[in-house]
Amino acid sequence: MIALYILIGIVALVLFLALIAPKSYNVSRSAIINKPKAEVFQYLRSLKKQDEWSPWNKKDPNMQKEFRGSDGEVGSVSHWIGNKDVGEGEQEITKIVEGERVESELRFLKPWKSTSDAFMITEDAGDGSTKVTWGFSGKNKFPFSIFMLFMNMDKAVGGDFEEGLNDLKTILEA
Repeated sequence: MIALYILIGIVALVLFLALIAPKSYNVSRSAIINKPKAEVFQYLRSLKKQDEWSPWNKKDPNMQKEFRGSDGEVGSVSHWIGNKDVGEGEQEITKIVEGERVESELRFLKPWKSTSDAFMITEDAGDGSTKVTWGFSGKNKFPFSIFMLFMNMDKAVGGDFEEGLNDLKTILEA
């Protein structure tokens, strides 16, 4: 009988945690780059050029990469297989609003499967400079949503976004 009460308690706890767990995440960071918006946008739309400033390339310099499609166009894909820090996945450009926004779908395959929507936005910041906002969002599905009670996605990924944007700024302003 005690085992039944324990089992009911565990099930009730899991259901309660699932109920209060965050159902989605949204992380973004911005930086000002001292280059004209058109120049910055042309650089950002290229998946191959994104590799030049990606913080995850630093985490696995031996990462295997494959590109499909016309780079910088809707439908182009970057696929990677890396170490435990970067896993395996792919990024596909899904929409381009010329001069304004590049949207993509991030499909993580390992160490676990998940899909996120990513974006890069360029805005005129005056004096020939550009504000770049880089971010991603997605849904937390059960049971992984419970883990999000103990992990802050903004803290987990936000620093990587900041590092990447700093490297992007360094490259473009050189």
